[in-house]
Amino acid sequence: MKNSNYCDSLDILIEDTSVFMPGAASDSASAFTSDFTPASGSGFASDSASVSGFASDFTSAENMVRHHQAIAIADGKILEILPQKEAAGKYRARQVVREPGKLWMPGLVDGHMHTGQQLLKGKILDELPMIWTRIMLPFESTLTPEKMKFSAELAALEMIKSGTTGFVDAGSYYMDAAAEIYAVSGLRGALSCSTMDQGNLPDSIRQTAKEAVESTDTLYRDFHGEGNLKVFYSLRALMNCSETLIQMASEHARERGTALQAHMNEYAGEVNYTLEKYRMRPMEYLDSLHVLGPDFLAAHCIMLSPKEMDLIAENQVKVVHCPFSNCGKGVPDTPALLEKGVSIGLGSDGSAHGGLSLWNEMKIFRSVMNAFWGCRRNDPAVMPAAAVLKMAVQGISSILQPQDQWSENLQLESQQSQDQQSENLRCKQMAADLISINWNSPHLLVSGNYVNTLLECVTAADVSDSMVDGRFLMRNREILTLDEEKILWKARKYQEENGGNRL
Repeated sequence: MKNSNYCDSLDILIEDTSVFMPGAASDSASAFTSDFTPASGSGFASDSASVSGFASDFTSAENMVRHHQAIAIADGKILEILPQKEAAGKYRARQVVREPGKLWMPGLVDGHMHTGQQLLKGKILDELPMIWTRIMLPFESTLTPEKMKFSAELAALEMIKSGTTGFVDAGSYYMDAAAEIYAVSGLRGALSCSTMDQGNLPDSIRQTAKEAVESTDTLYRDFHGEGNLKVFYSLRALMNCSETLIQMASEHARERGTALQAHMNEYAGEVNYTLEKYRMRPMEYLDSLHVLGPDFLAAHCIMLSPKEMDLIAENQVKVVHCPFSNCGKGVPDTPALLEKGVSIGLGSDGSAHGGLSLWNEMKIFRSVMNAFWGCRRNDPAVMPAAAVLKMAVQGISSILQPQDQWSENLQLESQQSQDQQSENLRCKQMAADLISINWNSPHLLVSGNYVNTLLECVTAADVSDSMVDGRFLMRNREILTLDEEKILWKARKYQEENGGNRL
């Protein structure tokens, strides 16, 4: 006889697997996030309640990994995570995935990357300042639609194969060409146009404030909501943005109910610019223009004053650190931001800064936090592995979710089994953006703490499967949405034609 709760309309049932659930360190069954509430008066949800848990005790972090579990997926959403022995009598699915030895977890979110710099890999390390004006900006001024399409193909391929399921592009040129590729890739992403109207810019990318904002207007019209894509407005660098441009971009983003992002407090020169021109630090300046809010995404945030950190917390601004890139400029006071309940994610800053693997970024970030803040405080767990992993999977993930579902997307409730007192994880409209890690590798076996091993030892090459909205983008390392062989052939050809030797 079927269970009264029997369901035969599942798309996918992942059976007898292990699951990493950041936020489930306690016995409260609050899995992929803990308390989650929408921001008052905004279409954007605040992650501050869930992220504030980063500063708490992670001694029970091993409880974040549960074994012999099943994941029920329908209509692109996770319905439930439950013990395998209960799943057989409750669910039947069109596709059953049963591959012991894998650990499933939420996909990683790259909160700050640059498609337009994908072809600059290897050209930045050890270069003298300022790489922005000497290398990056001149290169981006030579981009073409064909180069952007190719860059997006490589970036999408790299992200899928390294376990990134969501990303935020900080903005470049010919973003419509990139958007076409990302829409096909199946990745969840947010795109922006590079938005600047002042400074010594190459003629090919020089724009007025009106022209710069209209570029994003067009991208928004054509691609916002296309597949899993969103379009955000952008301030490329405050030194290159007039007050008129800042206010126009902010107004257009607010009118369309989308986000505004900017590079913030990354260089001393950037901070000095607003101090000299406006007698205010960068965050203070934007606050005076009423730009800050839950829909503002601030990349880097290395050189923040105590007042700026308060403004970030008060306005529920979301922050993204880019560890490898940031190491050459300074160390952010992440512990202080977390203590204030600030939502923090991690980003790669683009392939030019060491590639797009967030596994690398997490290792670097944890080491830098320990070396700088941990040593000062004599606290070896100043940034625990579980906290860093939470940043990478959910720190700013809500900004990429559909607005009308954010208040429910990541909320879970305890569900008591009818025949035993076990905790099932009943999910409410939570997008099935998942990856699996192949644990059958000598560098992962044997583990005394799965959470620590995820951070310390897992690499991009260990990612076996990738899924967004319940659709597989990669199965057992085989890309399903893009032509990997063709993209790599184009990459080898580009290498040869641009002064490099083919391996």
